[in-house]
Amino acid sequence: MYQAIVFLPLLGAILAGFFGRLMGARSSEVITTGLVLIAALLSCLAFYQIAIQGHEERIELLRFIDSGDLHAAWALRIDTLTAVMLVVVTLVSGLVHLYSIGYMEEDPHRPRFFAYLSLFTFAMLALVTADNLVQLFFGWEGVGLMSYLLIGFWYHRPSANAAAIKAFVVNRVGDFGFALGIFAIFTLFNSVQYDTIFASAPDQVGKTMEFLGAHVDALTLICLLLFMGAMGKSAQFLLHTWLPDAMEGPTPVSALIHAATMVTAGVFMVARLSPLFDLAPIALGVVAFIGATTAFFAATVGLVQTDIKRVIAYSTCSQLSYMFVAEGVGAYGTGIFHLFTHAFFKALLFLGAGAVIHALHHEQDLRRMGALRKVLPFTWAMMLIGTLSLTGFPFTSGFVSKDAVIEAAYAAGSVVGNYAFVLTVLSALLTSFYSWRLMFLAFEGKPREKPEMLAHAHEPPLVMGVPLLILALGSLLAGAIFMHLFIGADQAEFWRGSLVAHTGQAEHEVPVLVMLAPTLMMALGFAVAWYFYLRNPLVPFGLAKRFRGVHLFLLNAWYFDALYDRLFVRPAFWLGRKLWKVGDGKIIDGIGPDGVAARVIDITNRVVRLQSGYIYHYAFVMLIGVAALITYFIFSGSGLPR
Repeated sequence: MYQAIVFLPLLGAILAGFFGRLMGARSSEVITTGLVLIAALLSCLAFYQIAIQGHEERIELLRFIDSGDLHAAWALRIDTLTAVMLVVVTLVSGLVHLYSIGYMEEDPHRPRFFAYLSLFTFAMLALVTADNLVQLFFGWEGVGLMSYLLIGFWYHRPSANAAAIKAFVVNRVGDFGFALGIFAIFTLFNSVQYDTIFASAPDQVGKTMEFLGAHVDALTLICLLLFMGAMGKSAQFLLHTWLPDAMEGPTPVSALIHAATMVTAGVFMVARLSPLFDLAPIALGVVAFIGATTAFFAATVGLVQTDIKRVIAYSTCSQLSYMFVAEGVGAYGTGIFHLFTHAFFKALLFLGAGAVIHALHHEQDLRRMGALRKVLPFTWAMMLIGTLSLTGFPFTSGFVSKDAVIEAAYAAGSVVGNYAFVLTVLSALLTSFYSWRLMFLAFEGKPREKPEMLAHAHEPPLVMGVPLLILALGSLLAGAIFMHLFIGADQAEFWRGSLVAHTGQAEHEVPVLVMLAPTLMMALGFAVAWYFYLRNPLVPFGLAKRFRGVHLFLLNAWYFDALYDRLFVRPAFWLGRKLWKVGDGKIIDGIGPDGVAARVIDITNRVVRLQSGYIYHYAFVMLIGVAALITYFIFSGSGLPR
């Protein structure tokens, strides 16, 4: 069964990728979608058998690497953490496949698109079932490659190509640190096998390792390098710039990448390697600090975005940070719980936004929308449920998991925990504001700029509506149903060592005001958004003009793209041009092959001039030759030959 879960999406990708033209677009859609949905059903069964009944397994498929001391097998590690991720990945991917049948209906390259989706799913499944760091890295790089292909799927658009390259390059920066972390683990533990590493990790506490000429704590260094990879993959502060641009891909791609798969790989990796991170408190502090900072940063930028997908993208960046905050204060189960609930409401929001874009003939600017609630009541209801869950409305899934994260940060009692608590509470306020801003601009008020669009707007077809309904149910109920398993008193029994579960952590033993803070922030954000965009719509324009510098600062995402362009992109292009024009063109080719060829041509052109065909020219050359010979023998002292 577990082999089928992993390899059914790969089979669909092979069939659609290599035989899509022969089978046709419809057959490719049905086959890939059907296989992923079967994997989703099997994953639900696996969750029951593993997480509830405790039937954990390790299935070795083949020997991967045997070289010296490096031994790695392709094996499936089936435990509770894996089971949770299997459900999240396959369920969201299956619904995205189903949704894409309607959304991509007019695209001529559907077999290629569905092949990419299925191959992406396979790479993520290989990642979450990994039993060692080599297999983890294989899946890690696999999702990176497939994200490049999916973001740049519409390759005829220069913006899509640029976004795909940007995502690929920024992730390579993080992956460089991730690879160094794996190398350091092998150097320290002489193994890449999880069980071997976790068993000997306590013995490595306090040991140092030489890095860049200095001796540093080995486990701290390793965890920081590994987290560098997570920062790139999960779009955390400083390595976040690729995520908003990834919106250039089709909307189903945005839902798949930003809800349950690629961006959650970093969160999963920290949880999987929690036995290492838990022994490196400094590294954990960095995880919480970066997470809290990213949450606040992304929330501030989301306040002023006008592209409906970009608003949700920055929301993803912020919500991922909540997961890292939880893990950074040692509440790994809480981080995974928020990952679990986030998959439902974020996929719902992205696919709901896709339904809006589909209805408005690919219009994405919020400033050109308005009054859509009357013509798209079903889509509005779905987006409303997603927004309620995202903002933490009481008793929704997002409310349960987000409150648990904030309470865990407060309960940590550390300096970084208090810092994370303050910023996550502020981020909850900002999240509520920009989420309701999106709802009011898109669905309320009057039509803006293009009222004729409403006449042609239509609800999504059934094949797009069913995934929205299923995700809406998850956004409402998943938190309440699974809370007692993920973060309840019996969480240690549920996780069974698949991650570090601190059963004594008093996450809920916090003051009532702390427990109410997220709900109060949610209500305040709603009230301010209602006043700004429904009661007095001129206020936002006045504030934008009055604080133009702040508005531009947020609109340009704190100018990180401009800064990186000045520090890295332009110098790289300048160096590339110099190496091309001067180094390659003038020096290597000029002195080398092209230079030698040019000199030969010059000499032969001059020699050819001697072959004029006139006798007196040849006689003149002969006389010069005789004179040269006589001169040589005279001055050489040997005399003339007799």
